Amino acid sequence: MKYGNIFDMRLWHYELIKVLPLKQLTGQWRECRAIIGLINKFGNPNSLIVNKVMEYPFYHFEKYIKLVQKEMIKRNYKIKIDIFTLLNKLDKSLFNNNFINITTNIFPDWHNDRYFLQCYYNLQEKFDCHGISQNDWKKIDNLLKKKHLQVLI
Repeated sequence: MKYGNIFDMRLWHYELIKVLPLKQLTGQWRECRAIIGLINKFGNPNSLIVNKVMEYPFYHFEKYIKLVQKEMIKRNYKIKIDIFTLLNKLDKSLFNNNFINITTNIFPDWHNDRYFLQCYYNLQEKFDCHGISQNDWKKIDNLLKKKHLQVLI
């Protein structure tokens, strides 16, 4: 994956973090590190999908990274890089600190039901191509059913 290409970056919907297969979860950790590096170097992630992170206060991104880290630790994955040292070096004024959040959700106008389904279909394609195990797919699919979202087939 080439970072900085406008098509390859994604932050999985925050509700999916707890059911992501390990490959996607560790990939998300690397993605977060890359996003930090791109923001530090260029002032934004330079990605159509991930540029939205800049539309929210800094603490949304920080909270998202903590969510990924918590899940990795829960799964006994050893984290070697202190991402928060890198994160705290970012210029927080680059983020939209005027955004008023009346919910506790991360990225509320972005990580909504529509984005959840977009991520779901992306993961479904990976399952269909044998990139995700049946067991991992069941966890993802069960989460969708718990959310009671309409799946378009």
